[in-house]
Order: sequence, then structure tokens, then C-alpha cells
Amino acid sequence: MALDDPAVGASEAALTLRYGADAPVGLRWNPTIAELLAHRSVRAYLPDALPTGTIETLVAAGQSAASSSNLQLWSVVAVTDADKRRELAALAGGQKHIEQAPLILLWVADLARAKLLADEAGQPSEGFDFLESFTVAAIDAALAAQNAVVAAESLGLGTVYIGALRNQPEQVAAVAGLPPHAAVVFGLVVGKPDPLRPAAVKPRLPQGVVLHREAYALEAQREPVARYDDTARAFQASQGQDVLGWRALLIARGRSAASLNGRDRLKAALRALGFALR
Repeated sequence: MALDDPAVGASEAALTLRYGADAPVGLRWNPTIAELLAHRSVRAYLPDALPTGTIETLVAAGQSAASSSNLQLWSVVAVTDADKRRELAALAGGQKHIEQAPLILLWVADLARAKLLADEAGQPSEGFDFLESFTVAAIDAALAAQNAVVAAESLGLGTVYIGALRNQPEQVAAVAGLPPHAAVVFGLVVGKPDPLRPAAVKPRLPQGVVLHREAYALEAQREPVARYDDTARAFQASQGQDVLGWRALLIARGRSAASLNGRDRLKAALRALGFALR
């Protein structure tokens, strides 16, 4: 890009929002990259119904993501019913945006279909009892969901992932009507962002922390992480949040089993839902 290209200024502004003073230089730029860097989690929505065909469009985008060995070990349950969304909001710790937005997509690690087809063919399905198969299903669901996020944002919609649905997996599975060998790994709220309560772009760790060349370097991360803590504090202050920095949030999450908000029993919950996890 030429230095007087308007895209140069736009890219610099986007990178500053994403990285603060630690923005990388020399990035290549196009509208797709601009859209990706502008991503933000939206937690304030208008109740407006989504245009016809939106769900099908998002699922088509999701199905266009990579799938390990083309096994396609995922499904998605689209929930628009207000009572069900209210129930899911309660199960996720009272997250009101699940109720506000017109849609939540429940992304399912789905081995039920594979088990059914193997049974119908009179074939064993032992391979689906191993942790690897659940891992493949969860990764496939995540890849598909991220494609759906990009598609939604290209349509002017907002999204936010809901990992807290793993707090009570059995109850969420019941709301979704899941058979054994299927579990919701996360939700994705979709809707029109409330323009009166805009979401902000949250700064990320400097690339010097997450990008390693040829070999992983742990000790070198100390100084850029310290700088990021300052960036995180400034962002928290700008959003009226408790000014804790990033390290404090990270450490708090790993302090004890209780800090996982019920997800410390995830293995037991998944086994109760039919996953052997051998």
C-alpha cells in the first residue's frame, strides 16, 4: 500500500485498538483482514428478529470450515424460543444478552451420529470412545463456529461466545434435546448490536508473547506481558471495569477448582452424557 493510501491509516488505527502501543508492523492488509481485526464480543443487543435465511447462511459458512478427515463430528442447535433462551441464560450464570438477542447457536461435539451409523452398519465403534474423538469433535465445532462468526460480522451482526454453558452440561443437553454421545461445548449469541451500547475492541497480548519463531521461548515473554498488563488496565479503566490488569484475571481463573464455576467436573459430566473418554 502507498503511504498516502487511506487503508494505511485505517490499518494503523485497527492495530492500535487491537494491540495498543505494541502493534506489529509490516502487516499485509485487505478488507477481510480489516474485518477480522475489528472483531469484538457484543453483549448488548436489539431484540429484532434476524432476516430470513440468516441461520442457514451462518451454518453454511460453518460447514465450509475444515473438518478433521471430513468426519464432520459436530452439530448445531439454533434456539430462538424466548423461554429456552431464558433457561439457557440462567444456566450460564444469568448472562442477560442470551435473553436479549433473538438467537443463540449451541455448538455440539457430536459422536451420536457416528455411533448411530456404525450401529446401523453392524460395525464396532470403539474408536469413538477415546478422548481423541471427543477432541476432534470439539475442535471441528470450534472451527465451524468461528467461520459463522466471520460470516455474521460481515452481515453487520454481533456475536459473543458463551463458554459458561459448560458449567452445567447435563442441564444444557436436556434443553437442547441431545441424545447420548453429544454435548454442547459452547454457545454463540447472534443479533443486531445495540447502537446505544457499543462494544469495544479488546486489546490482545503482544505478538512477542504468542508468536515464536523456530522454537518456543518462555522467559522472553515476561517483559511484553508486563507491558500488556498496562494496556489491559487502561482498557479496563476506559470501559468502567475493575482495573485489575490481565495477569490478575489469568491467575484468578487457575487459583482453584472453585474458580472454574462448575467446569472442574466436566469430565464426569461428559461421561454422564455418554462419552467414555478413554
